[in-house]
Amino acid sequence: MSEHPSKRKRIIHMSSVHRDRDVRIFLKECRSLATLFPDFEVHLVLAGVEDRCEENVHIHSVPKETGSRLKRMWTTVNHIYRKAKELDGDIYHLHDPELMRIALKLKRKGKIVIYDAHEDLPRQIMGKSYVPMKKIVASVMERIENVICARLSGIITATPHIARRFEKINTHTIDINNFPLENEIEILGESTLKKENMVCFIGGISPIRGTKELVDAMSLTNSKLALAGEIPSDFKAQLSESEGWKNVEELGFIDREKSMRIKQKSIAGMVTFLPYPNHINAQPNKIFEYMAAGLPVIGSNFPMWRELLVDNHCGMCVDPTNPKEIAEAINFLINNPNEAEKMGSNGKKLVSQTYNWNAEEVKLYRFYQSLMG
Repeated sequence: MSEHPSKRKRIIHMSSVHRDRDVRIFLKECRSLATLFPDFEVHLVLAGVEDRCEENVHIHSVPKETGSRLKRMWTTVNHIYRKAKELDGDIYHLHDPELMRIALKLKRKGKIVIYDAHEDLPRQIMGKSYVPMKKIVASVMERIENVICARLSGIITATPHIARRFEKINTHTIDINNFPLENEIEILGESTLKKENMVCFIGGISPIRGTKELVDAMSLTNSKLALAGEIPSDFKAQLSESEGWKNVEELGFIDREKSMRIKQKSIAGMVTFLPYPNHINAQPNKIFEYMAAGLPVIGSNFPMWRELLVDNHCGMCVDPTNPKEIAEAINFLINNPNEAEKMGSNGKKLVSQTYNWNAEEVKLYRFYQSLMG
């Protein structure tokens, strides 16, 4: 994409790892900012995508490196930084922990620099099976993150829990939650698709997300599991050995339109993440997307999730390590369709009134305004 001199100020979002048209980065934050700040150009720098302008967001691609994880991280971030300098923005909004090493470089150039913490990084590291000496690595990364983030212009987090951690080191901190977009709620509300004897899980698939226990649970039900997402080959081999795999419809990665159809046909949405530190205080976007679809949610029995799902009577909470308990919850909703419908209706009402992107968009706008002074 060729660059042209412009007097308009520029907001530059950057990610070295996220997909093209990422829900939080592009569909929510970038599109909102392009509408809320018409006097600014909004740019998005990603790796291995198509250069274009979409919905007033200028999307730039840098080479997507292959090879070892470390090489990918280091080289791709260097490409991102060179493109960031070339664009000469006024505000830089960083979406990945590995971009922190260029954050202070941009800050020293007099730029407004925002770090968007999608996850609680130290707690996330504790849940990574491939990380050696996890406690030491998590502790070191927390110190690095704290030192850098204390010096940045502002911090945005995906949940109030993560925000409470950063508020201690940077007073310009706010939580911008991953609540559903208004058009998701409207589109899902128009469904005429008939419900099937099926539950669904749509998103990243991994051992720590409780996929093995969920598949095992399917052997104890007469329903199907629509499993949408990319499955690592070694993990798929493990899942396919489960007795419950015969009741799994493996869909692979699906687009948002197909995702909506799956939710419309399902009896419940599954979010049975295992009790790792980064999960217990998380607010997965899929919970609210299931609720927006009018689906009861079967979630893990974490206190914050129980407060959301059980107290509001829009879902059930189970021990995510217990396939029998997961199956019992699925069977209950199948055998009690009226109760399931009430839960789904309650969840949809909550999303339409409270848990939606409109309110978060206002917070994002005010936060940007405060940093611009």
